[in-house]
Formats: sequence, C-alpha cells, structure tokens
Amino acid sequence: MSVEGSPISAPPAFLHPFAKPSATEFLRIVSGQGAIVTDDQGRRYVDAMGSLWYCNVGHGRAEIADAVAQQLRKLAAFHTFEMFTNDPADQLCQELVAIAPVPDARIFLTSSGSEAVDSAIKLARLAKAVRGEPQRQVIVSRRPSYHGVTYGGLAVTGLPLNKEHFGAMLPDVVQTPHDDLAAVEVVFAERGDRIAAVIAEPVIGAGGVYPPVPGYLEGLRRLCDEHGAWLIFDEVICAFGRLGAWWGAERFGVRPDLVTFAKAVTSGYVPLGGVVVGGPVRQALEADPDLVLRHGHTYSGHPTACAAGLEALAITRREGLLDRAGKIGERLATGLRSLADDGHIAEARGDGAVWAAGLHPDTDAAAVRDRMLTTGVIARPIGTATVSFCPPLVISDDDVDRCVESLHAAVTELRGSGARSNRT
Repeated sequence: MSVEGSPISAPPAFLHPFAKPSATEFLRIVSGQGAIVTDDQGRRYVDAMGSLWYCNVGHGRAEIADAVAQQLRKLAAFHTFEMFTNDPADQLCQELVAIAPVPDARIFLTSSGSEAVDSAIKLARLAKAVRGEPQRQVIVSRRPSYHGVTYGGLAVTGLPLNKEHFGAMLPDVVQTPHDDLAAVEVVFAERGDRIAAVIAEPVIGAGGVYPPVPGYLEGLRRLCDEHGAWLIFDEVICAFGRLGAWWGAERFGVRPDLVTFAKAVTSGYVPLGGVVVGGPVRQALEADPDLVLRHGHTYSGHPTACAAGLEALAITRREGLLDRAGKIGERLATGLRSLADDGHIAEARGDGAVWAAGLHPDTDAAAVRDRMLTTGVIARPIGTATVSFCPPLVISDDDVDRCVESLHAAVTELRGSGARSNRT
C-alpha cells in the first residue's frame, strides 16, 4: 500500500511507550551535554524537560559514567534478597537517610517510580495489618495525579485515559479533587477506620503541574494524624532539588510517613527508585522479629544503579543545584507569567523549577510542542491544554529564555489556526 507512489513505512521493532503503536516516525536523539541534546541529523535542542522530569544534573556527566564503569568492573550486580547486600546500596541508603524528610527512616530500593509507588502502597497496608488493623486497605488519592503505570500506581493515578481498556484496577482506592480538602474530610468521615494511607504529589507533575493550594498538604497531615492513617508523598518528580530543596516535603514543611522517589536520584543515568520508610512505619514492620517482608525486586539495591545515585547526589551538593533550582524557576516563571499577562497563554503555574503553560482553547498542546521542536526546544504536552517545563538544573539563563521565546513563537503562530499534531 502506498501514497503517491511512496511505500508506507512499517512500525519499528521497538514498541514505544505512550505512543501510537501505528507510528512510524520518531526523533532519534544521539547525544547530550548539559541541557542540550542532539539528534541524528546534527540538530541541537534545549532539553526543557530534563528528558522526562529526571535529568537534574544534566546530560554527559563524565563523573557518573566513570562511577558506573568502575562499579561495573568491580561488581556489576548481585541481588539483595534475604542475607545479601553490597557497599553502594548501603552507602546510598545511608546518604538518603541523612537527608530524609522524615526522622528515623530506612530506605527500600526499587528500579522505577512505578515500583516505588506500588511498594509504598504495599508497605502502608502491611504496616497497618501487622499492627492489628488489617481492615485498613483504603488508599485515598487525587484527580488529576500521576503515580505510574503498574496496576497499583495506575489505580491511584487520577488520569482516566491512562486506565482505559486495562481492566479492573486495584480495589479500595478513593479519589478526590486535587485541591479540595473538604472532599478528603468527607472520605475520612465515612471510612476513616478503613483508610491505610493518603498518597499525594507535593506538586502534581505529569497530571498537569499543579502546586498545592495553601493549607492543603498540612490538612492531609492533620487528617491522617486524627484518623490513624499514613501520609505518602510521591516525590518521583519533586525530590532531589527540583523544588529548591532535597524534598517537596521540606519545601512545604509537611512531614510524610512514606516518600517515593526515582528519576533524579540518578538523574536517569541508571534506573533507580525507592521508598523512604519513616519511623512509625518501619517500627511496625520491625516489631515482630519473625516477620518476613515478602516484597522486593530482582534489581532492588542494584550496586551499579546505586553507584550512579551516589555520584548524582555528590554533583547536586558540589554544584549547589538546590539553590540553582530557585533561580531557574524564577526566570522561567517570570517569562511564562509575562506571556500570560499579554494574553498569549491562559495561565502560568508551577513551583521551584517545574512549570507549565496553560493554553487557550484554540491552541493544541501537541501542536505547540511540534512547533517548538522546529525552533530547537523540547517541551512536553500534557493533554490538549498544557505545555510543561522541567529543565536540567544546569541550564543556562539564556536557554531558559530560549524556552519562553520558543513557546511564544509557537502559540503566536498557532493560535486560531486550529492546527493539531499527528504525534502523541
């Protein structure tokens, strides 16, 4: 079958995530340095999304490559089930405990944010059960929100399209609007003795970039305390400097019981995630000396991944990237708010160094992304009305300005044209 004599390409062997299975055209990225990536045609782009919310320390860090290579030569991998451990895993967990936003913590390691969320849900339910409250199975989450793609994470995700056609979800999940504390109070009034945990992103990321309304996170903490539930912060995007502090919990001054992390813990150089297990939860799990934690992953505590994590944390400290996040955010926010004030976009929203442009109804987010690519900037559309920004924390001021200028050019060209993207 052909169009005007040209054969239609077959889809590639690689079935791409969050893409149309029928798609045949892809942008091939071949290298990166700092906040710039390059495609196979030699075109350079500002990576305005830190790849996918994760490359905080930037691309091309020889220090991480060297740490990974050294560990691969020494001990590439060995499992940590039961009686086994390794130095990088122990060292990384010690460092994470030292900066954890909850006292008396331990760290459970995974390979991804989705695995981390599933682990936090299981640990929350398990800790309640071994404390004599097995009826506490309910998890309260929010709409919109994004917590991953495994069945547990997907069940608590507040994006209906992500769940479409995947069948039955994890039971005992209740969702409320992301900014409506009164709705959460109603759920606690009705099911307080059955709730195991509330899960919330300090700043909603892939669900649209929504900072918390004043008092909301504090209200969740209060309700959990009053009714004996755990509070889980999903910090897969927020942690490791994205909001100008090690954790979103610090940024907003609210103490969770469990914290999920991934992405920037290694800046994506090697897959790694985990759960910060706060004192009350770990004490429940440790109380019975015969309890076996029958949960874990083949690559939990993978030594090479942990070596990457140790070096990424060291770079973050050495280069003052927590402070840099605030400066990036201020510059990005100023530019986006200027576009909103001038009517080019509907609104600017965000916190720290993660921001989004809310678009007018006559502008399609994917079409804006496509137009921005032609001017050398990679942003990310969320739904049809949001374009998000989460750049590496090493991005220059000029490249931050370039992101705003590219967005301005794209919306100016597209507004009212009705142009839409053929991509996902």
